[in-house]
Amino acid sequence: MSDITRIESSLAGQKLILETGKLAKQAGGAVLVTHGETVVLATATLAGQAREGIDYLPLMVDYEERMYSIGKIPGGFFKREGRPSEKEILRSRLIDRSIRPLFAGHLRRDIQVVAKVLSADPAYPPDIAAMIAAGTALSISEIPFEGPVAAIRLGALDGKLILNPTYQQIEEGQLDLVVAATEDAILMVEAGAKQVSEELLLEGLAMAQQEIRRIIALEREMMSKAGKEKTVIAPSEYAPEMVDAVKREVRQRLCEAIRIAEKHSREEALAAIDSQMRATLADQFPNMEVALQEIERKILKEETRAMILREGIRPDGRTTSEIRPITCEVGVLPRVHGSGLFTRGQTQVLTILTLGAIGEVQIIEGLGIEEFKRYMHHYNFPPFSVGEVRPMRGPGRREIGHGSLAERALLSVIPRQEDFPYTIRLVSEVLESNGSTSMASVCGSTLALLDAGVPITTPIAGIAMGLIKEKDQVAVLTDIQGMEDALGDMDFKVAGSASGVTALQMDMKIKGIELEILRTALAQAKEARLVILEKIRIALPQPRAELSRYAPRVFVLQINPDKIRDVIGPGGKMIKKITEETGAMIDIEQSGRVFITAPSVEAGELAKQQIEALTGEVEIGVTFTGKVSRVETYGVFMEISPGKEGLLHKSRMYDRAVKRVEESFKMGDELPVIVDGVDDRGRISLTRKGLTGQDFNEDEEKHEHRDRPDRSDRPWKSRSR
Repeated sequence: MSDITRIESSLAGQKLILETGKLAKQAGGAVLVTHGETVVLATATLAGQAREGIDYLPLMVDYEERMYSIGKIPGGFFKREGRPSEKEILRSRLIDRSIRPLFAGHLRRDIQVVAKVLSADPAYPPDIAAMIAAGTALSISEIPFEGPVAAIRLGALDGKLILNPTYQQIEEGQLDLVVAATEDAILMVEAGAKQVSEELLLEGLAMAQQEIRRIIALEREMMSKAGKEKTVIAPSEYAPEMVDAVKREVRQRLCEAIRIAEKHSREEALAAIDSQMRATLADQFPNMEVALQEIERKILKEETRAMILREGIRPDGRTTSEIRPITCEVGVLPRVHGSGLFTRGQTQVLTILTLGAIGEVQIIEGLGIEEFKRYMHHYNFPPFSVGEVRPMRGPGRREIGHGSLAERALLSVIPRQEDFPYTIRLVSEVLESNGSTSMASVCGSTLALLDAGVPITTPIAGIAMGLIKEKDQVAVLTDIQGMEDALGDMDFKVAGSASGVTALQMDMKIKGIELEILRTALAQAKEARLVILEKIRIALPQPRAELSRYAPRVFVLQINPDKIRDVIGPGGKMIKKITEETGAMIDIEQSGRVFITAPSVEAGELAKQQIEALTGEVEIGVTFTGKVSRVETYGVFMEISPGKEGLLHKSRMYDRAVKRVEESFKMGDELPVIVDGVDDRGRISLTRKGLTGQDFNEDEEKHEHRDRPDRSDRPWKSRSR
């Protein structure tokens, strides 16, 4: 216990504690972060041996929320946490994107970071504590990590920035901004916003970096007291003659190939160069195929970046601020409720919209205050979109992340439930991919919303920005394609309206970026966004006036909350009956508001009438068409509305006396009746007296002669006295 290191400070008015040496001592690094009532344990572990045959950093990040942290037992049959939730996956990605740029590119040993939420303050998101814990655990471990790194969250209310906002402040405010940074540069940005200005975002980034420096000072103190000596993993050194041989073989042809504008043609040319290079140099450098390819890729990266910085021209011939050709189409699928096809260069996304009942919302079980979602966006990335063949599986982390970003970009313009009582699901199908499919999904989704007639407040568009940075030379790229993403230094996605930003996501491949470069990127992104919004406006300037004829119709009515039990009925009998007869889905709120989602207007009206009949007050003197439900010797019981019966006593049937009720009335007979009275127990008495006119006379005659034999086909015979 004497080896425990504990450092205390504060963050946004709450105590912040960093502790190591007590828990998970066999991990390479383990840090317990306590912020208020939130407690997160993060561990970092390094594998003993490098993994052979890979050309990437095998980093695994797992963020885990346990329901015990808020004093709840998980739902479901098994009563234990299962596969990661969408929220856990998104927060795992937050941590991953914050730390990945700080590992050396040549590392090939598995690294695993695990962050477990052990206690959660229900008022605050726990992800910032997890990100601080993960960065500190890596920094004090033996893992070669060029930290420290820390993170902070900012909100905004009435244009004023708030440090470490609560869930409630995030929901009510205009901004949810998460920033990860080192002492000198910003590494990762994630934001959802309600059309905020670029100036407010830059102000938030500056404020976040200042606060992050204070947290990093605590991490450095812990590193000095409990940090381990770093493992030295030297990069592979290639013989100069091998490097020279590859350069002679491929350099000139690579310079020619990278100028091929069409993606597949360029990839075929690069593949041919690689194949010929390996065949030519195989005898000179046996068993060095992986090394030869790594040298070749390095040359390709250097030449591509040099061309952009030197000439201001990109591989497909565009300037740094030029957008690829764009086409926008709506209504491309006949049976769906809304569809939009967005094509930008060789990136193409088809988004389909479906409208559903309020009861079809997604139920959420997690540590936050959110219990359900009525607006969902899902993103699919099939292998054919990049000309590949691979097994089709469920959505991966990347697909969930891209879907969430597109969902966030549009959330602020989705109409309120009070104004548009539907559950909304958007699905973006990536049909072609050559850079920035997530932002294409935002644009395709806007088109689908407009096509479906969803009254969004304003259209939203998105664009992806890139960066090439070599010392003092900087090129900010608008609308990056796949090659520029892979060989560049930044992937900076910005979505918004003409008025402001609604979503932002930045990932770095270098060790940070200055605010001035971000200012330039935001300005270029706004220019591009306005161009795309104009293309969307030309395709469909505003939401369609009417919903698709295949979309369900929603009727909303308010009933007395005390009458809810009448609509539901014993064991759900009445609501099931209405659903079966009309085909409508019925959702009832505790306030008494009823949502009827029907396949047609006629079905909805019928369901509405039945509910109104169930909940309406029975007034004396009102005439109903009753249906005989029970016959007794003293009278008949008649259903005058669903679930409501009254007694028509035999003394109140006709102006004449009725001797035998069963001779005049049968089960299922329908005839007009008047409400004669309602006693203090709610029992209804009916009468037929007072009904006049032809309908009453015909009805009386029909019932009076019901049991007389039919002699119409017998021959007539005269009678004599």
